[in-house]
Amino acid sequence: MSQRSEADRKLERYHDIRRVTLIGSVVDLALGVAKILVGLSAHSQALIADGVHSLSDLATDFMVIFAAKHAHREADEEHPYGHGRIETLMTIALAAALLLVAGGIVWDASHRLFHPELLLHPGPLALWVALVSVLSKEAIYHYTMRYARRLNSKLLSANAWHSRSDAISSIVVMIGVGGTMAGLPYLDAIAAAVVGLMIAKIAWNLGRESAQELIDTALEAREVERIRTTIKEVKGVRALHMLRTRMSGGDALVDVHIQVDPKLSVSEGHQIGERVRNRLIEDIDVVRDVTVHIDPEDDELKAPSGHLPLRHSLLQQLRARWEDLPEAAQIQDVTLHYLNGKVQVDLVLPLELAQNRAAAARLQEAFNARAREIDGVGEVRLLFR
Repeated sequence: MSQRSEADRKLERYHDIRRVTLIGSVVDLALGVAKILVGLSAHSQALIADGVHSLSDLATDFMVIFAAKHAHREADEEHPYGHGRIETLMTIALAAALLLVAGGIVWDASHRLFHPELLLHPGPLALWVALVSVLSKEAIYHYTMRYARRLNSKLLSANAWHSRSDAISSIVVMIGVGGTMAGLPYLDAIAAAVVGLMIAKIAWNLGRESAQELIDTALEAREVERIRTTIKEVKGVRALHMLRTRMSGGDALVDVHIQVDPKLSVSEGHQIGERVRNRLIEDIDVVRDVTVHIDPEDDELKAPSGHLPLRHSLLQQLRARWEDLPEAAQIQDVTLHYLNGKVQVDLVLPLELAQNRAAAARLQEAFNARAREIDGVGEVRLLFR
């Protein structure tokens, strides 16, 4: 995907999220104000608490718009992994505010329960407003969730569930108001306390999930297994290890080591790695970036060849051992394979040096005998062309 098309995708996604959220925010504002005003006039503490809950949804809506705008900005030199964590930080801030609101609601409801003279006596209007809230918020839930699935947006999905929680809290309010009208005045205060606890639970879940993202918690086991399976399906991948995943905003970042045939060329190994990267991004919607490390052998627990010298140093030692062999001056190419704690050396020599099989075998043994004097060198193979 080109840089231009990726930028266009992000811009279009942001516009969709903003439009859906603004529609929901209009409903949240109208419901919040209506519940609080009717709750005050109809003497329903639970409906007032539910109105605060609706206005908290409005705060969530603005958080979604702000976070979506800035989280969709392109990566830059100071933020090479993008700006997705802005969404995470905003969610934590909102969760903290919601916890404070919930604490205030529960404290006030508890205070009224222990002081019966402070209990309110709501009228039927509170019941009707709560019913309208249930229907409206459930409709907003389905509308927002449909776009959340289409855009693969966890932020929108969380906001949709926040709307549904408001619908559920309104049902609790209906029970409390109905009970109070039936002669059980304490039910309204109990319903208010329940709504407060529901807000606290939502805040706790939002904060906990965002905190896990900040400390780079892995994706769910099911999603990780799906990533693992997709990688294994790519032709040329023999095995994989050190698979690491994390979230940044609504995007998943993946790091993985894949094992390929150790005798492949660097370019072919790179091509297999690119195929793994593209497959993950194309097949798993949440994945946005993949770093693939190509391995000739399993180095998850230890690096068996890590102590071996690099090419320049090793070739100096080999040339010193082979200086008495006239054929060494005719070496056309040298390929080194670092495997199993040894360096395997492939030499390309002119075809005329291999007059027959016996001569080729004697020459290979001469090169091998001298190379064995160097610690870490394994087999030397001669290739004639």
